Amino acid sequence: MASPSKEASDQRALDVSTSLSLPQEENPPPLSKNKLKKLRRDQAWEEGREKRKELRKLKNKEKKERKRAAGEKFKPLTVVPEKRKASDEAEAQAPKESGRYHFVQMPISFVIDCGFDDLMLDGERKSLASQVTRAYSDNHKARYKSHLFISSFGGHLKERFDNVLSGHHRSWKGVQFLEDNFQQAASQADGLMKSDQGGDLAGAFEQVPSSDQAKSKTEGGEIVYLTSDSPETLTELKPYSTYIIGGLVDKNRHKGICYKRAMDRGMKTAKLPIGDYMKMASRFVLATNHVVEIMLRWLQVGDWSEAFLQVIPKRKGGILKDGVTLLDEAHVASCVTEEVAHEPSEQAQEEKSVLDKEPGKHAVDNALAEAMQDGKEQPP
Repeated sequence: MASPSKEASDQRALDVSTSLSLPQEENPPPLSKNKLKKLRRDQAWEEGREKRKELRKLKNKEKKERKRAAGEKFKPLTVVPEKRKASDEAEAQAPKESGRYHFVQMPISFVIDCGFDDLMLDGERKSLASQVTRAYSDNHKARYKSHLFISSFGGHLKERFDNVLSGHHRSWKGVQFLEDNFQQAASQADGLMKSDQGGDLAGAFEQVPSSDQAKSKTEGGEIVYLTSDSPETLTELKPYSTYIIGGLVDKNRHKGICYKRAMDRGMKTAKLPIGDYMKMASRFVLATNHVVEIMLRWLQVGDWSEAFLQVIPKRKGGILKDGVTLLDEAHVASCVTEEVAHEPSEQAQEEKSVLDKEPGKHAVDNALAEAMQDGKEQPP
């Protein structure tokens, strides 16, 4: 019986002879300076992942402690009487409203078409990942929710979600990531909206007549590809309809590609009625998540001007056109005040909570923070 040392020696000899008999690969071409910089930057980013995670936890802890200290400092003194009347006791024991509104699923679908992976640069893909994350967050928190689909989910974008963002998207609720294209996603959305999980006609859809409601559910709504290059203007959102948003960040290099993509497939197109309500200091092209948020606002208030004012970034310089009025100025003022009071800074958004008391909360928080840190949003 051979000793272990002799077996190891024979194995090393076999490895050496095998390596000598195999043809030697040619040396790979040297990497460029930019490629080396990118590799070093990506490596440094990966090495600092745990440190950033701990820093976010520390910031959240300090934030909670500051709030607690501020609450104790300004807490008013109260005098509790020894005896209270029965009516007072009954009032005290009555359940109080929590101030949280009821979330309503609406029979309407938004599809983000991510079939442009090969047309974007690496930084633009990072920006798109951030926009998709924000779109999901906005829809999840919205009072009136849509069914959300991410179509053509693959390539570098999927690789980023799986690896850099640690696959947190798999725990998200109310969204479907599909390898299928936007037409197949629209077909799935139509079936979902007509099912028992389709949703309720609430918010801006409450005014739809009962006869039209039944007809829309039976026949289905419309499928519209939203693009700023379309000659048609969207006047309203319709129940049991699907609206497709192009998931493309390209700095206008591929002008008109979403419109051409839809026309080649014989699909109806339309653009948001921004020009009918707003004066803009820049182009009417918006980021993917802004288009989603505008439509979510419309579902709540049924007014485009109010939705545009609340969502369109200030850097776009948008103001209402002369003669355009809001449906409810008092409501708009309250909404804007609430947004300003609660809207975190771009840096603070890295640590904000997207979900409340739900499994996967921290997963979505981390995904949002990672997406925003590594891929700062780039205006399209």
